[in-house]
Amino acid sequence: MESKKSKFLAAVIAITLVLGAFVITGCREKDKGDKKIKVGASPAPHAEILKEAKSELEKEGYDLEVVEFQDYVQPNKALDAGDIDANYFQHKPYMDEFNEKQGTKLVSIGTVHYEPLGLYQGTKKSIGELSEGDKVAVPNDTTNEARALLLLEAQGLIKLKKDVGLTATKQDIVENPKNLEIVELEAAVIPRSMSSVAMGVVNGNYALSAGLKEDTAIAFESSDSEAATTYANVIAVKKGNEKSEKSKALYKAITSDKVKQFIEKKYGKAVVPTF
Repeated sequence: MESKKSKFLAAVIAITLVLGAFVITGCREKDKGDKKIKVGASPAPHAEILKEAKSELEKEGYDLEVVEFQDYVQPNKALDAGDIDANYFQHKPYMDEFNEKQGTKLVSIGTVHYEPLGLYQGTKKSIGELSEGDKVAVPNDTTNEARALLLLEAQGLIKLKKDVGLTATKQDIVENPKNLEIVELEAAVIPRSMSSVAMGVVNGNYALSAGLKEDTAIAFESSDSEAATTYANVIAVKKGNEKSEKSKALYKAITSDKVKQFIEKKYGKAVVPTF
């Protein structure tokens, strides 16, 4: 009887040890998995900036995987679904609107950079060359059209209603000395349309993708403009993960001196760090 009891106890101990080993191994595997950070981003400049931050994350023991997206919807859906840990492509107003429409709960853990809109040369090389009735292309989406009009106003080309700010539309133009024709186009199309307009206002990311050179820019939005402070690009995570170790490590790496120097050297005035 005693022998059977001893054998039973030995079996229980053996099973416990095996289960314990599985638990420990599982925990180790989980810890190992937690050292990978997957971040969704648009190709330029976001993915390029993230890749520069990879070595900074390695110092903290993390392996960065950058997942590139070609649109502005899928990276938020992937983040909400838990397929990625964070994303980097959008500004807070866009994220807030997405949350409201899609029922997602995404939050910013901080800003990284600002992409000023630029007024680029088309058939005319300077503001002084503009003639009566010349065409100037602007993005046709609500947010960027207002920014474009404010940039044109800052260059003395038009005047808008007082205090219209970031809600400005063509209808808010109260003075247009040269009777410029404001042509509303899809933002992504403008870089390809420069040969048919005198000038065009182009988003920073589309200017980079299209290979528009900085020396063909006549003017950029001011770094202290309302748009600059409102539309800085953020690192987004799911609500509740703002203070996770991954989030802290990611934001620390992407706002490092190394990354700042990379942004300033590679993009010049087209991409401006906010840190």
